[in-house]
Amino acid sequence: MVDERFLRTKLLLGEEGLEKLKNSTVMVIGLGAVGGYALEALARSGVGHLVLVDFDSFDLTNINRQILALSSTVGRKKIDVAKERALDINPECHVETKDLFVNAETLPELLSEKVDFVVDAIDALNPKCCLIEALHKAQIPFISSMGAALKSDPSCIHYGKLSATKNCGLSKFIRKRLKKRGVDISKIYCVSSDEQVDLPETAIICNEEGENPNGRKRNTLGSLPTITAIFGLTIANQAVKELIKDK
Repeated sequence: MVDERFLRTKLLLGEEGLEKLKNSTVMVIGLGAVGGYALEALARSGVGHLVLVDFDSFDLTNINRQILALSSTVGRKKIDVAKERALDINPECHVETKDLFVNAETLPELLSEKVDFVVDAIDALNPKCCLIEALHKAQIPFISSMGAALKSDPSCIHYGKLSATKNCGLSKFIRKRLKKRGVDISKIYCVSSDEQVDLPETAIICNEEGENPNGRKRNTLGSLPTITAIFGLTIANQAVKELIKDK
């Protein structure tokens, strides 16, 4: 008997499709604006095993765009809030958490996990490039999120090859670095926006304080909850389609 939580998923995908999702393991790396919405959709789709990866805690500035960021969750670890949310959606889901920052030192631990699919929702350039390269070499299916900040037109959001992205600064830097590492970027799939933005001077704040764990200062970029949500939901939708395919 199908859990009524997923009755409508079964109606569309069939019992076999739903069973494939139940038996799938998906790792979500980065539980912020994009990753949070990806997690939401994956949990509601009936994915039976989730591995959640993040090192950060929620603060007030996250509330405008992160589904897991609430007044009640400010100050809490993202992985803890995310696990609670996933289990509240589907108590039968097996949820693992990893409280770590993705870099060359922690990648072996991540890649030791046996997963069917990975959602790359981190935005730090060096860690992202290392992750993409490692997943590609290990032949682990994945989708990466490119830059959702500073965008405002949902009609410009696309799923496709990294090699075909345009008008995305993050994509540009990633393509350049991956090419130097010998990665075939035509084999990397991502969600990106090709919107050509005309930014006001207030869209970017150059931070004088506050560093991420790799020691580099990060600027604060303006963003909308609508765009980051569509990025995350698009990634999750494509992941579901890939997971139910005949192997």
